[in-house]
Amino acid sequence: MEKLLITETQNTWKNELSSEHNIDYTYLQDLLKAEQWKEADRETLAVMLKAADREKQGWFNNESIDNFPCNDLRTINQLWIQNSNRRFGFSVQKRIWESVGRDYEKFGEQVGWRKGMLTKQWLYYREITFNINAPLGHLPTFMAPNISSCWGPFARLVLRPLGFFSREDL
Repeated sequence: MEKLLITETQNTWKNELSSEHNIDYTYLQDLLKAEQWKEADRETLAVMLKAADREKQGWFNNESIDNFPCNDLRTINQLWIQNSNRRFGFSVQKRIWESVGRDYEKFGEQVGWRKGMLTKQWLYYREITFNINAPLGHLPTFMAPNISSCWGPFARLVLRPLGFFSREDL
């Protein structure tokens, strides 16, 4: 009977913070619960790079996106969804991505990463809105502030992680 109880407890934890590479998502969960959106955004990138074994590179390539662990992707998405009243997360972004016909510029406008009256410009990381009132799907950003300070003309390269949205895991 004790063994069954331990297994049920482990499964409950596993369902909440499951990781195929033993990534500890507790800190990300704590940041999201505390609504520390900017820190959570940075932690999301950090744990994703760790799960993909791309910490040294600091970015994702096609192979790391295609082989990103399913459980980890679901865990990170669920944490964002649960702690933002379903406003933020990869599955929210995926729905938006598909609704705009997988168009980079339209996606950027929809989630609030592109702004301007006449010509829409990609925002710098410092211009991202880190609060619950940000547009639907605004977070997480996939931006690495220490590597790329803005989307700029490299938008398509920087937005390569949108490949995550083609995954059936979300």
